[in-house]
Amino acid sequence: MRLRSAIRASAAVCVALGMPPAQAAPDPVGPTAAAFGAREAIRQISLSPDGTHVALVVPTNGRGEALQIADLVAGGNPRTILTASGNPDHLADCHWSTTTRLVCQMVTVADDGYNILGFSRAIALDSDGGKMKILTASDNARAVDVMQDGGTVIDWTADGATGSVLMTRKFVPEVTTGTHLANETDGLGVERIDTVTLARRTIEQPRGGAVEYISDGQGVVRIVGTRAKTGIGYDAATISYSYRKPGDRGWQPLGRLTIGGGGDTGFNPYAVDSGLNVAYGFDDKDGRTALYKIVLDGSLKREVVLARADVDVDQLIRIGRQKRVVGASYATDRRETEFFDPALRALAASLRKALPGQPLITFVDASSDESKLLLFAGSDVDPGRYYLLDRATRKMEEVLPARPQLAKTTLASVKPITFRAADGTMIPGYLTLPAGSTGKGLPAIVMPHGGPGDRDEWGFDWLSQFFAARGFAVLQPNFRGSTGYGSAWFKKNGFQSWRTAIGDVDDAGRWLVSQGITVPDKLAIVGWSYGGYAALQSSVVDPGLFKAIVAIAPVTDLDSLREESRNYSNFKMVDAFIGQGPHIREGSPARNADKIKVPVLLFHGDKDRNVGIGESRLMASRLKSVGGKVELVEFAGLDHQLDDASARTTMLTNADAFLRASLGM
Repeated sequence: MRLRSAIRASAAVCVALGMPPAQAAPDPVGPTAAAFGAREAIRQISLSPDGTHVALVVPTNGRGEALQIADLVAGGNPRTILTASGNPDHLADCHWSTTTRLVCQMVTVADDGYNILGFSRAIALDSDGGKMKILTASDNARAVDVMQDGGTVIDWTADGATGSVLMTRKFVPEVTTGTHLANETDGLGVERIDTVTLARRTIEQPRGGAVEYISDGQGVVRIVGTRAKTGIGYDAATISYSYRKPGDRGWQPLGRLTIGGGGDTGFNPYAVDSGLNVAYGFDDKDGRTALYKIVLDGSLKREVVLARADVDVDQLIRIGRQKRVVGASYATDRRETEFFDPALRALAASLRKALPGQPLITFVDASSDESKLLLFAGSDVDPGRYYLLDRATRKMEEVLPARPQLAKTTLASVKPITFRAADGTMIPGYLTLPAGSTGKGLPAIVMPHGGPGDRDEWGFDWLSQFFAARGFAVLQPNFRGSTGYGSAWFKKNGFQSWRTAIGDVDDAGRWLVSQGITVPDKLAIVGWSYGGYAALQSSVVDPGLFKAIVAIAPVTDLDSLREESRNYSNFKMVDAFIGQGPHIREGSPARNADKIKVPVLLFHGDKDRNVGIGESRLMASRLKSVGGKVELVEFAGLDHQLDDASARTTMLTNADAFLRASLGM
């Protein structure tokens, strides 16, 4: 049943401007920027165990979120039962523990002037908003450490009636002076918690160094991952995994996963199938990631479940409250899924026929008996819609669209392409041309992705679609250093192998010119995070190629990025990822600002925990010191994603005006 949602775009944001924004474009960009800048109407969605209701986390005005409950049987407007302001509390996700009770994760960010720290807390509440209780174990003034992690549900063991879950708990030791009641345990453990009565029982004692627990979906913890620390508290690079045989409480070695600058090595477990008594996980096969299963009977017999010779198999498909493994997926030109479950394989084939214009189909949630499925379907020209499928009646109805603000907007089709790099290597990417255009003589943007351990995929992308709607051709290259194409393609990573990665990005711009899609003086580059780094560094390598640079939350100095992590436990991993050597100076655009000869527009949130705002401030300062033309737009209180509709609308409006002015449009 289609629901009437009262979701509205947010209306306020605090923006600090480094200098006055560029002049607005002559045609009205405002409505277009607002439509594309709007936050996705459904942040997260969950189906009740009986399949009659959905819980929706939706955006509110500003940067907050609301939890809404929608009755799929009676219909009508969803009712709001919980809100978070976004200043600084956020509502991250909510799932049903029974047919009438939910468990939600609340997150917040604290800034003490030196470090920006994230905190999470779990709460439980009834579907009418009543009987709200905190699930996260309480701490007190005697605690010798700060409890940032409020716990994560790893097993929804209930059938929808009892409401018990397995949830991790960070045990923090307490000062023992003057009391015999202080808690002396330390480490991550697991508790079974009744989400209705809040009765809790420790089922896995806290282990020093424990970082992960994996259950079998039936209420039994079968795998634990532990990581050592250095003498001064930094995380070691290796996680050691252990497992249990069925019915055995003893731990046996399963394998080791080493996290390094050139990519992870070793078996990375994701799930346990109790029926088959196997662990599913990912490991290398001939230089590409493949899905394996390992028998948990003492033999550790290992079998390849799915592998590709061309790309990585990188996602495990799970379904239902038990999170049972039903398939795996990979991305070639488009993301493809192979189902191991015969019934779901047949169902997926039927859905592709029923929804020919929405080939990207994902199973989001299921009722307890899996008779009702919540699914998402979309494409490059459709931001996506949520559907409820009744497998018994074979009836499917739309629940809600993901982006109602774009309902009347004609989106641009996205075409997979390849282009030749300077050394002859064929680089894959995605080309988005304005709807109705000839595809020739257009203003154009190269848009490298973030990460650098990431890749672009075929589908809807709000940022590239906005620029296409404004008349720009957009090319998103999966340069060497991207994930998804194997270890040889990843190189040492996009920072240590920056010359190769940035070379591919620059070659993307040259290809647009060579194909007549654009002309040299109408070519710009736009990037977010690592993409912002690539946008800036591209003009260090070839100062005349791009005529304007837009960098959102960019890395600008590799040593500064390293130092941002020094007070955090992951410093050693960040240090290894960035590496040491001449590439630090040569590959840092802030240290080579004198080589950048074109206008630069920077955007950054001042509560960014991924890339500190100091990176953009440094870049702006260095460019100004050498006479460069630069604007820095700071968004107060926002993090790396600039997750606020007004902020994004401002960003899109300013970026569009800046590009038009810089390209003489």
